[in-house]
Amino acid sequence: MLSRRTTHDISISDRRPAREAAEAALVENYSGLVRLAYLILPPALGRHRRVLTAHTLVQRALPAAARRSGPEASGAGTPHPVPPGAGSPDAPETGSPPAPSVPGQRGGERPAHARLRATVVAAALHPTRRYAALVPLPLVLGLRLFPRAGGSEELALDRALAGTSPEVRAALALRTLEHLTEDAVVRLLASAGVAEPSAALRGADLIVADSGADVERLLRSAEFDPCTVQTRPTDLLRRSRHGRLAALAGALLLAATATVATGGLRSAPDPGPAGPVGSVSVAGSPPSLDPAALVRAPADRWADTARVDFTAWPARGPRTGDTALLGRALIAWGRGADGGARVTATPGTPTSQPADPPRLLFAGTVDDAAVVLLHDGRRLARYAEPRDGRGPVVLDLARADDADVTTGAAVVVGRTGAGTRFLLAPWIAGAGTRDLGSPGTAAGPLAVDPDGVTAPVPYDGAPAAAAACPRTTALQLRSSTRIVEDHAFLLADLGELTPVHLTWTPPPGTGAPARAPREATGARGLAAWARSACSLAGLHGAGVRAVNRWEYAEQALPERAGRAVWVCTRADTWEGGGRVALSFEVPAWRRVAEVRDTAACSRFGQHVLAGGYWTAPSGTRYFLAAGSRHVTGVTAGGAVSATGRGPVLAAAAGAEGPVRLTGRLTDGSDLSGLTAGPDPAAGAGATAGDPAAAGGGGPAADGGPGRPGRPSPPAVSGG
Repeated sequence: MLSRRTTHDISISDRRPAREAAEAALVENYSGLVRLAYLILPPALGRHRRVLTAHTLVQRALPAAARRSGPEASGAGTPHPVPPGAGSPDAPETGSPPAPSVPGQRGGERPAHARLRATVVAAALHPTRRYAALVPLPLVLGLRLFPRAGGSEELALDRALAGTSPEVRAALALRTLEHLTEDAVVRLLASAGVAEPSAALRGADLIVADSGADVERLLRSAEFDPCTVQTRPTDLLRRSRHGRLAALAGALLLAATATVATGGLRSAPDPGPAGPVGSVSVAGSPPSLDPAALVRAPADRWADTARVDFTAWPARGPRTGDTALLGRALIAWGRGADGGARVTATPGTPTSQPADPPRLLFAGTVDDAAVVLLHDGRRLARYAEPRDGRGPVVLDLARADDADVTTGAAVVVGRTGAGTRFLLAPWIAGAGTRDLGSPGTAAGPLAVDPDGVTAPVPYDGAPAAAAACPRTTALQLRSSTRIVEDHAFLLADLGELTPVHLTWTPPPGTGAPARAPREATGARGLAAWARSACSLAGLHGAGVRAVNRWEYAEQALPERAGRAVWVCTRADTWEGGGRVALSFEVPAWRRVAEVRDTAACSRFGQHVLAGGYWTAPSGTRYFLAAGSRHVTGVTAGGAVSATGRGPVLAAAAGAEGPVRLTGRLTDGSDLSGLTAGPDPAAGAGATAGDPAAAGGGGPAADGGPGRPGRPSPPAVSGG
């Protein structure tokens, strides 16, 4: 929930304050008002335009919020009508009774400030209505402005704000930065024309709950401060090219004017528009397959947009002007397998032709193939044709909607026996490789050419057997400080067009709030993924977008045999679904269960409980169970009957068999648990670290999401 540290709300009248009072309030509170406008404005404007627009709205709020001094402004006059979202007058200047009021003033706050704030909110909610001047000020030419980049928490909050409505952003800013009461926010938003202000408040509460951080601290950071900005020049090459084109256009205009003045020339009939030189066209083909219609982003788009994904990629590669190659790639996408191409698609990816002209990301020669990379807003398409003309043309398609800084950071452009080459996003400032199985080894260097294509990265391919554990070489990438500071992350190649983002969530601390997934580039994160590297083997070709390893509980083992770490490994797919695997490490791992198409172990399924059999070094068998941080009690029934207080349970087991596991949550509700079958090491004297002890599994118990009587699928957590 939002902070309850609010000030008293005082109703204010519809009379506008004197201009002197409004000017003083504007100067005193200028930075806060600009930050408020910046947060409400749509992120689609880009950071440069948002900065300038925020300053423009605040500066132009002065005449809207103030009244002129002098006889015309006396108390005997008729109050000015209030525009949507307007604030307060300077009440002490008039002895007339207050007019109908709107919220916006805090206790001890000058009425003029409240009026300015309400005017800015109304203007930022409807920015297009506020551009009456032909050239609004401030005006910046030749430079791009943007706030300093923050850390990963600020980046996550920025993405959450970009995905919500201006009304929700306004409610969040008014509650956290301005400390208005809920009633004041509701009435201010209603007066600004918001249809459902209470819904906006609920949306703001949801953002705070999902962030798991101090939202006020983040909103007051440099990431959201449009008054302290960095500058970059605009695209100098494009400016130079535009200057030459302008000069050429001027010369042509003069020549055309001279020709018309002579009046002695007759033009031939217009034959109609000509296609581009070397273009490939097919009779009846739609415009989306025209290479001349391909969308190309500006080279610096990625540094000035809130949507840092494939839509911000510029067209790169030495063959972006090869219309014939681009035409063949588009025709292959339009015809699919009917055109002779070998088409592959990840699960859930349609193979139909694009409805609109796609975006060109890359065109060039990679190893022994000519490669074109396209993006139609939802899918990536990689077209490859052999340079020598021998071999099939290949078209690979993959879902790529809702990509972000990490999942949109790299795309496969070529695979050979030497490894995989990736095209890196333009915001990647550093790249290396690391063996997930060797967390203590430093990341190795990775060469990247000027177009963003990497040197070959080792790839062992999908495992030939279910029990195999191939070596996994991950990319370790670092984002540019122009979008986020100190942000490095891991990507693993699972045989598809886009590598998988790897994160981890550490065990809950005593009395600490719930922890959010974090990047696995630190020592603890790397050590955690070293134990789960084998889990990735079963995810090849499954359309996986990201995998998070959540260490949701720790448990002291009986007989002082050490500690067990309970892990939920969640794989999220591009389709939107997810699959989870639960296991415990002692330190050898024991799989418990795997569930597909579930919200478990995500922010929408934050409670989990699992249990399984374990054999101590003495040969005694135990049933162990552990739940997440909100589990206050665990009860086992069936082959084992035991009850424990707190989130963990350890009970001696006689005859092994199915166990019904139930947990009690802090709100008093019950949680069904997942359980594994008998320990295959029972009676064999197996100890921790014995491979035989890691192969257990069995039917899911009653009360769990698994299907009774069916063997558990291969585990996806290992080490």
